[in-house]
Amino acid sequence: MAAPVLADDEGDEVLTGTARRCLVTGAVRPKTELLRFVVDPEGRIVPDIAGKLPGRGLWLTAQRAIVAEASSKRVFARAAKAPVVVAEGLEDRVAALLTQRCIDILGLARRSGLAVAGFVRVKEALTAGKAALLVEATDAAADGQEKLVALAASLPRVACLDARELGVAFGRERVVHVALGKGRLTDLFIAEARRLQGFRAGVKVEVSER
Repeated sequence: MAAPVLADDEGDEVLTGTARRCLVTGAVRPKTELLRFVVDPEGRIVPDIAGKLPGRGLWLTAQRAIVAEASSKRVFARAAKAPVVVAEGLEDRVAALLTQRCIDILGLARRSGLAVAGFVRVKEALTAGKAALLVEATDAAADGQEKLVALAASLPRVACLDARELGVAFGRERVVHVALGKGRLTDLFIAEARRLQGFRAGVKVEVSER
C-alpha cells in the first residue's frame, strides 16, 4: 500500500499537537487512536505505548494488520531514513503491551478508589449512580452480564480483558465485573481498550458518541 511516510518532525501542516499521520495508510488521526514507535540507540524499533519515550515518533494506526505490514515492507526504515531492526512478531509485542497497560490503568483506578470489582459492589455502584463505565471479562457468563447491563442503561461498556487479567489488576485470581467512576483514568482506559481492539479478538468497546 503506497502512502506518505511522515514522522513527528517533518513539518506537515496537518501534524498538529493532537494528530499524526499513519505511515502505512496515510490517514491523519488523533494520537489516541494511533501507536507511536521510536528507534532506540541500537537501531531497534521500540513500541512507545505511553507516548513518552524520547526520539522521533513513527506512527501507525492501532491495528494488527497495519503493524505487520509496516514490519514486512520496510516502512519504519523509510520513515527513519536509516537502517532499523524490527523484531519478529512486533504486532504480538504491541498486543501484550496494550494488554498490560489496560491492566495497569485498572490497578491505578482501584488504588485511587475509582474502581470496584465483584458483582455485588458493581451492582451497588450502578444502582447508586456512581458508575461511569462498566467493564466485564471477555469470558464472563451471559446471565451475569445481562443483569448488570440492564442496570448500566446507557453507560459505556468495555470487554477487553479476561477474568484472569482483570483479577491481576485487583490482586485476585479472577474478576468478572468492574465499575469505574467518572475520571481521567476511566477515559484513558476506554482509549486504551479501543487501541487493544485492533489486536485482540473478542474485544468490545461500546461508547455512545452523543
